[in-house]
Amino acid sequence: MDVYIEPIEPSSELYIIGAGHVGFHLARLAHEVGFRVHVVDDREKFANRERFPTASEVVVDDIPSWVARTNLPPHAYTVIVTRGHTNDLEALRALAPRDLRYLGLIGSRAKVARIYDALTADAMPAELLKRVHAPIGLDIGAVTPQEIAVSILAELIAVKHGKVTAGDAAELSMKWNNL
Repeated sequence: MDVYIEPIEPSSELYIIGAGHVGFHLARLAHEVGFRVHVVDDREKFANRERFPTASEVVVDDIPSWVARTNLPPHAYTVIVTRGHTNDLEALRALAPRDLRYLGLIGSRAKVARIYDALTADAMPAELLKRVHAPIGLDIGAVTPQEIAVSILAELIAVKHGKVTAGDAAELSMKWNNL
């Protein structure tokens, strides 16, 4: 007798913090591969149903305030792709201590280093930052917002299927920072 076990996992919830160009393309692609997409931005011009018709949720709110008061499920994939350093910093400050399936931060190596330095100076434990995928996405040489969205989605899929872990991301990030 053969027994087959198929695990039933909660649906893959993707929270995109930032509804700009990268967030727009990521939401569209992620929906196509089965993620339930939630979009958060403080600009109604960007975060609206017209731009994100397939999103499960579109939130227009102050990003740090929304993140601080929202409980995300532990199986959530969360991507920080806001338009500014301050929103990125505050979102990461609130999200890094949480138990999430995936937490990623967009930015150059220099920007990521500045944010990490600020959080470390504020006594955030280094082990929390090691869980963050930053710079976000697989290194495929992406340049355009569409390509960057593909690289992020590829990393999300790799994490979903156990091909990339946060430790792998931290190791890759350290290699990129030492180039």
